[in-house]
Amino acid sequence: MTRVARLAWRSLAITLGAAVLLLAAVQSWYYAHVLWWNTNDPTRTAFMQARLDRLREKDPRAALRHRWVPYERISVQLKRAVVAAEDAKFVGHEGFDWEAIQKAIERNERKGTVVAGASTISQQLAKNLFLSGERTWLRKAQEAVITAMLESVMSKRRILEIYLNVAEWGEGIFGVEAAARYHFGVSAGELNAEQGAWLAVILPSPRRYFRGYATAYLQGRVDTILARMPGAKIP
Repeated sequence: MTRVARLAWRSLAITLGAAVLLLAAVQSWYYAHVLWWNTNDPTRTAFMQARLDRLREKDPRAALRHRWVPYERISVQLKRAVVAAEDAKFVGHEGFDWEAIQKAIERNERKGTVVAGASTISQQLAKNLFLSGERTWLRKAQEAVITAMLESVMSKRRILEIYLNVAEWGEGIFGVEAAARYHFGVSAGELNAEQGAWLAVILPSPRRYFRGYATAYLQGRVDTILARMPGAKIP
């Protein structure tokens, strides 16, 4: 092997080694935060910060509505509604619903575009806590890694507790306590079945729905979730 070739291989090895060390450092940073949030409540997520930055582009004094509420003070009806609407197999899977993923892939292939997703509550939490809204393979890969971290460190109860406290439920409205008070004028623990189902239905596109919003389509979705709720298993 010539001297030039040896130098090229050495340079490649150093570059690859540095990349591996950087990747390990990044994953360690994520894992350290997951460990911390297993016993400490997050006050701000990456998604919340991104939304606040956008709001402050229009109004420098803009603020988010958010107040943490413990798991036991959240309506059981709301918990059942969210699981029924977002992730029916939440209690049983290990972060990924492979059957739902396969069905989403097949549906997207038939349509020729992305019309369906299969993100679990754990995957959605991973994205909300750390990542941007970009739809790239790199971001999805990182989301999968963080999801595995969450599932390995946290109980299902803790994952659901954090998710319900950081999910977006309207323009600048984050967490179930702020959502319950803004949309219905009650606390998170006082939400009834229909109110819980309504909040669960708007989760995919929360900024489209203002207080008191009602249509025949929306009511149909609420009725569907109400029918599923008795069978929804929650931690």
